[in-house]
Amino acid sequence: MRLFAPAKVNLALHVTGRRADGYHLLQSVVVFADAGDWLHIAPAPRLSLAVIGPRADGVPSDQRNLIWRAAQLFDHAAGAAITLDKHLPHAGGIGGGSADAAAALRGLASLWDAPLPDAPAVLSLGADVPVCLFGRPAHMAGIGDVIAPLPPLPPLWLVLVNSGVAVPTGPVFAALVTAENPPLPDMPPQGWRDAGALAAWLAQTRNDLEPPALELVPGIAPVIAALSAQGGCLLARMSGSGGTCFGLFATAQAARDAAAALAADHPDWWVQDAAILP
Repeated sequence: MRLFAPAKVNLALHVTGRRADGYHLLQSVVVFADAGDWLHIAPAPRLSLAVIGPRADGVPSDQRNLIWRAAQLFDHAAGAAITLDKHLPHAGGIGGGSADAAAALRGLASLWDAPLPDAPAVLSLGADVPVCLFGRPAHMAGIGDVIAPLPPLPPLWLVLVNSGVAVPTGPVFAALVTAENPPLPDMPPQGWRDAGALAAWLAQTRNDLEPPALELVPGIAPVIAALSAQGGCLLARMSGSGGTCFGLFATAQAARDAAAALAADHPDWWVQDAAILP
């Protein structure tokens, strides 16, 4: 079987507290793009994982990979030959590894005719895996364990950009000035009438990890500036804990034009235009 693992993009990410055990409490607006990785899964006498594709360098193919760990969550794990066709930047802040793990969970449950692991087990793979398993636009809260569907979204397009700079998640969280920040504003129950209305609402939100990431990795700022300068860009922001940034666009053509211009000006950057999946 062939399964798609879409990029996860945090349009907004508020850090609203910290539990006694050290886990940060989050509120996030999460969407998925029609750009991502692919998993190929076939029956086999034992479990194996191969990594191919344009972004395969540096991606482990052993128990360090979340796909492998996802397979081990099943009570009666059997064999499977899994090939990961990697297109998203490794450790890029757009949930590539988490999306891969979620796709593996879906595929292996089907292959082995087994129920999905329970919610705590899925969460043990990482805070983004439950929302990637949900797979639709979502309001994510808590430590990644509270997920609800978003109100209806208008048609939207993204340009995703990663300049190749490493952004360490742990130090970004550690550099937060405070973990006690205001929550997301209320969402319109009926959704947003168009891309402009959503952009206006998002302008009231933040990515609380962006300021500490910019302090630690100044190379992110030129990416956001380059996206903001593109015609038709409604909002430019860092996704998650970085270092991939996104620009939000109202039309596919505007996103394609912006991606082409950015790729021409910065041939060493990873640039991808994509639609937001419903």
